[in-house]
Amino acid sequence: MRVLMPLPDRDFDVTEVAVPWRLLTDAGHEVVFATERGGPAQADPLLLTGVLFGQLGAEEEPKRFHAQLLESAAYRAPIAWEAVDPTGYDGLVLPGGHAPGMRQYLGSPSLQGKVAAFWALDRPVGAICHGPLVLARAGVLAGRRTTCLPKYMERSAFYLTAWRRGRYYRTYPAYVQDEVVASGAVFERGPVELTRRGTATDDAPAFVVRDENYVSARWPGDAYLFARTFAGLLG
Repeated sequence: MRVLMPLPDRDFDVTEVAVPWRLLTDAGHEVVFATERGGPAQADPLLLTGVLFGQLGAEEEPKRFHAQLLESAAYRAPIAWEAVDPTGYDGLVLPGGHAPGMRQYLGSPSLQGKVAAFWALDRPVGAICHGPLVLARAGVLAGRRTTCLPKYMERSAFYLTAWRRGRYYRTYPAYVQDEVVASGAVFERGPVELTRRGTATDDAPAFVVRDENYVSARWPGDAYLFARTFAGLLG
């Protein structure tokens, strides 16, 4: 099946893109990338090197997946958002990221229109971390169960790193959770977790919310369970 994954030109989250891409591709699905003008995308570099003293970045396996992603034909030749025909895809994945470059993707009316059109098809949709903001701004989440980056996670990361990284972890003045709730969505926070991450073999720290054809997750620590749950929606 064909899965659309829109990206900003820069600053997407390494894990939230590379893990779903790897798992979906390994399951036999085709992932099609899309950027605003069809140019190449770049991940948030701090997630590859470490946000603070080499820490708070992606884990080693997602970084290996990202290195593989860079060599893939689909990643190297994305389509433009305006060229997307929602009916041509079986699924949609909206990854996250928090650095400033993400605003291009999170705030695009053009992309929101494509996302709303795909949502109306009742096909599988997955969104992780900041990804649900695209759905909230597209006006489709009212009454739907969802999670997203919880306020306590966003606040904790900001307070921990602000002395060195400024507002790196605050993409917008409003918290992601607050904007998603304001859209009319039924927000589910999940268990409190700040350090442990799910892996390919351990889902214990991970959390996702499935509401019919829609699955959402909170942060990179949920990426493996998120990707497997989304793959299950594809059938």
